[in-house]
Amino acid sequence: MPEALTAGLEDFGQTVVAWQRQHGRNTLPWQNTRDPYRVWLSEIMLQQTQVSTVLGYYERFLARWPRVTDLAAATLDEVLAQWAGLGYYSRARNLHACARTVAEQHGGEFPRTAAGLQMLPGIGRSTAAAIAAFCFGERVAILDGNVKRVLSRVLAFDGDLASSAAEKRVWDHATALLPQQHVDRYTQGLMDLGSGICTARSPNCLLCPVQPMCRGQQQGDPARFPVKTRKLKRGRRENWWLWVERGGEVLLQQRPATGVWAGLWTLPMFDDEAGARAAAPGAALETLPRIEHALTHFDWVLHTLRADAPGAEAPAGVWVAREQLARYALPAPLKKMIEEG
Repeated sequence: MPEALTAGLEDFGQTVVAWQRQHGRNTLPWQNTRDPYRVWLSEIMLQQTQVSTVLGYYERFLARWPRVTDLAAATLDEVLAQWAGLGYYSRARNLHACARTVAEQHGGEFPRTAAGLQMLPGIGRSTAAAIAAFCFGERVAILDGNVKRVLSRVLAFDGDLASSAAEKRVWDHATALLPQQHVDRYTQGLMDLGSGICTARSPNCLLCPVQPMCRGQQQGDPARFPVKTRKLKRGRRENWWLWVERGGEVLLQQRPATGVWAGLWTLPMFDDEAGARAAAPGAALETLPRIEHALTHFDWVLHTLRADAPGAEAPAGVWVAREQLARYALPAPLKKMIEEG
């Protein structure tokens, strides 16, 4: 039962709230607002991405699309182009789909409960709870990666979080620990603790406000929590790009609607070098330094052959002037390579 594991932690929520008020992050651009559009946008961008990286993207998105209805009216290509370089592009596709759903089915207004928010595209249980807590004051728990780590250590929860049953128990404990008031500040406090103090490899327990009640620290090894035995087996992929350029225009192809870099624009891509060479018969090809790009589940080695002959045959695609490339969603490593080339 949650009550058994959380016994003796009655002051936990109040302690987190007090610490956050004095030492937490309180000046980020998506804070001090109850606008669900702004909070939702930040929550989606912050998934698996550092705050420092998100800041610029967040400001640019709001400058271009200040309301959810503005974002809904944009094309997916426009959204992907603005998102390019932020990674995990399924977030951008879900962001666009969610904006359209809010505009078309909810009159441009976000649902006011976590349960309602969770019905929208791309919004999971923890994100829905964060929006509901920050914007509408709903007393509901979140459990993103940082919070999961903090609570697992405080509780010395040794269940294997590779198991859905164990994760459900942590959700129950997270709910049991919720304070009666100031749930928005409490939620932010847990995020702040996880990102700045209770870090994955080197928790700074001496600065932690809940150290006296942290059972993981009392056991002498808080870093062993959370427990998760199942690890992803990383794969390796290798492909060849063909960079064809004529008169200041670059040949691009759009990736399929599913899979890695879905919907983004890249140079024509081939499974092997022979295929890339065959696509530009008679062209003088220059071999560029390979790119090693790490994704969540695999390492991607990308080779590039550049065609120097402007009149060479080329695969099907779209010719895009260099000055227009910013309008196309290019993966970060490709954008960097073209800019430097």
